[in-house]
Amino acid sequence: QTCALPIFAEAHSNLGIALHELGCLDEAVAAHHRAIDCQPDFVAAHYNLGNTLKALGRLDEAVAAYNHAIRLKPDFVAAHSNLGNVLKELGHLEDAVAAFQIAIRCKPDYAEAYSNLGNVLKDLGRLDEAMAAYHHAIRLEPDFAGAHSNLGSALKELGRLDEAVAACNHAIRLKPDFAEAHSNLGTALQELGRLDAAMAAYNAAISLKPDL
Repeated sequence: QTCALPIFAEAHSNLGIALHELGCLDEAVAAHHRAIDCQPDFVAAHYNLGNTLKALGRLDEAVAAYNHAIRLKPDFVAAHSNLGNVLKELGHLEDAVAAFQIAIRCKPDYAEAYSNLGNVLKDLGRLDEAMAAYHHAIRLEPDFAGAHSNLGSALKELGRLDEAVAACNHAIRLKPDFAEAHSNLGTALQELGRLDAAMAAYNAAISLKPDL
């Protein structure tokens, strides 16, 4: 059933957000679609639909939802950034780079977008550019544990292993329960031949996140 009043669109959208948070993802998708039926130009509903579709693994549909939100609001920073994350998951790395760069142009102090850009550049083998992106993220947000951990991973790829260990340890000091940072630390320690310490780091990662 469709409706014309924006207040109903907002109610459906809010219901969709609540259902998503409860883990009722299919129901959340239906609620977001009802919001869009009520108000087809409701930017937030398209964006939230994209988030739920991403959580469901329906990545191509998530891309379409984010792109719809961006067409309605070209400077929608979060939509560009989330679009970049989905494109990365799909393996469309150059398109992901472009999405993160647009997010950064819209919001130059967006540390998370710089860190995510670094991840894609690392996957592309553009390690020096990835390092620059991580450093920029850290300058903007010195306590950004994810950027420190990602920097450690890039340093490991460059063979700068002691620096990689230091970066991962910094991330862990900032966020002790950061499983991925413990895992990245383990990889760097393993490359250094410090196998007992590497095993301890991997075990810490697994205890924090058993499916890692």
